[in-house]
Order: sequence, then structure tokens, then C-alpha cells
Amino acid sequence: MERELALEVVRVTEMAALSAAQWMGRGKKNEADAAATTAMRMMFDTVSINGTVVIGEGEMDEAPMLYIGEQVGSLNGPEVDVAVDPLEGTNIVARGLDNAISVLAIANKGHLLHAPDMYMEKLSVGPALAGKVDINAPLEETLDLVARTLCKNLSELTVMMLDRERHEAIVRTLRKVGVRIKFITDGDVAGAIAPAMPESGIDLFVGSGGAPEGVLAAAALKCLGGELQGRLMPGNATEYQRCVDMGLHDPYKVLTMEDMVGKEDVIFAATGVTSGSFLQGVRYMPGERAETHSLVMRAQTRTIRHIRTLHYLPNKDIVRIAAEGNERKG
Repeated sequence: MERELALEVVRVTEMAALSAAQWMGRGKKNEADAAATTAMRMMFDTVSINGTVVIGEGEMDEAPMLYIGEQVGSLNGPEVDVAVDPLEGTNIVARGLDNAISVLAIANKGHLLHAPDMYMEKLSVGPALAGKVDINAPLEETLDLVARTLCKNLSELTVMMLDRERHEAIVRTLRKVGVRIKFITDGDVAGAIAPAMPESGIDLFVGSGGAPEGVLAAAALKCLGGELQGRLMPGNATEYQRCVDMGLHDPYKVLTMEDMVGKEDVIFAATGVTSGSFLQGVRYMPGERAETHSLVMRAQTRTIRHIRTLHYLPNKDIVRIAAEGNERKG
């Protein structure tokens, strides 16, 4: 993929974040998600790719745009797979909480896993632990390994996970060992990336979350030198068969980074909607301006760019159109 694409795609997440941020704290998660999705889809038309959505807002009959299989981009550039979450953390935005982001990843065609919409068991780590952990190992052994590798006491480790009832057994183990737990209410793309971001203070991410979000996080971790291991969790025979139909003949196999994002280049971009551990949220400024903070990375070069952009809102037609579309629906 051409390196210029990294700077093109970050404009896509910026527009989605600006559109979603207008709904921050208003208690309307669907409106926030619709605004982000509309803006992201419109902005993709300006990007020089011939893209196919492999992770998006759902199947064609479930989503009016950014549906799985939809063609995006100018259609004149390289053929690529596209994974998107226009607003990761719809509840977060509705409630005015931290860590909502707009996120996407692109890779050469055929390299991003078309992950089914179901739970995935996840274990993610930063560069120091990449290649050293095993999702099949008992959690106590993994924690000992993490502590030794990072030269920390167990009591100094911080493990991040979604605050869900299904994680009660994991929480009991973590409490027994004596590590610290940082719960998040939503947003497990940002959560799974956190161990690879030194400023986050997170050493390990565990637990289950969305499988599509796992692929997006794996794309980011490939750029950062970290690692995510996953295992799908089909909840019934229908979900099991869905995995098989998508080419996953053993739905319970451990998914490696290569399984999820391939061996070749990946570009990852995210823009903060609300402030979090590694991205600031949209800030409204005097003079009808708004500032965004974005992260864009490329696996081939391991280049990591933090981009702060000041936007003059009257010139952002896409943001206006996304807002007007929601008003008409209301």
C-alpha cells in the first residue's frame, strides 16, 4: 500500500469523530452512531482506494451503509480490505464518558479476517511480551510471566478488562493473585490496544469482547509491535455454522495476528471522540473551530503519528450533512 494512504484515511476518522462528538452527553447513542457512520461513508469517497468492507456496521440487510461487502473509496486506487467502527463506544458518547473513538484499518485485499459478529476471547500485550504469552495457559501462569518480563511485582501489574458479569471467574483469579484491575464500560478496541501504549499504564488486557473489534485491535497492535491472541466464542449452532460458512473450519482455534491481519502491511487510524488513555476527545474552540486528536500508524514502517488538527466547522459540509440527516430522522 502507498504510504500516502495513512494521511488520507485519518481524514476519514476525523470527520466521523467530529460528527459523533455533537451528540456527546445527550443520551442518544443511535443518533451519535448514525452521524459518525454517515460522515465516514461520505469521506471514504475522497480516498484513493478500491476498498471492500470486511468489518463494518453489519450485513447489507442490517445496515444502510458501511455494510459488509460494500465498495468504498474512489475505486481508482489499490484493492484493499477495510475494517471500520465509525463510533466505538456509542454508550460512552451518549453518557459523556471516556475512551470513545472512531477507528478504521486497511490492508491489502484478502488479508483482514472477516470476523463474525460474536464474542471473542482476547489476550493482548505490548511489545515486551509479544511472542511470549499463550491464551491457552492458565491466567496465573500468564500473570507470573508478565511480572517477570516487565520486572514488576504482581501487585504492581494493572490488568484491563470490560466490566461484565461473564468475567466474574477472571476477576476472582485476578483478585486472588493480587493484581490491580482497571474496568472499562465499553470500548474494547481502545482497551486491547492499551498494553502497547506506555502512557496507558496497562500491562495486560484479558476477557471477551466483540470479534470485529478484536481484528481492529490486532491491526493497531501489529503497528505497535504488540500482540493479540483471540478465540471465537460461538454461542449456539447457528453461530458455529456461521463461522464455518465464513471459512473458519475450526471456530475454536486460537487466532493469531497473522490469522487476523495477515503478513503484509496494515494501516490503522483512530480519532478521539471523547478523551481517553491515549487520545484526546474533540474540543470545541472559539471562532467555530474544533480540535481533533488522531493516531495513525503503519505496520511496515512502525511509524506512529499523533495528529492534532484544528477544523473550521462552517467549512465541514460532511459534518453538517450528517447532523441534518439525524434531524430529519428525528
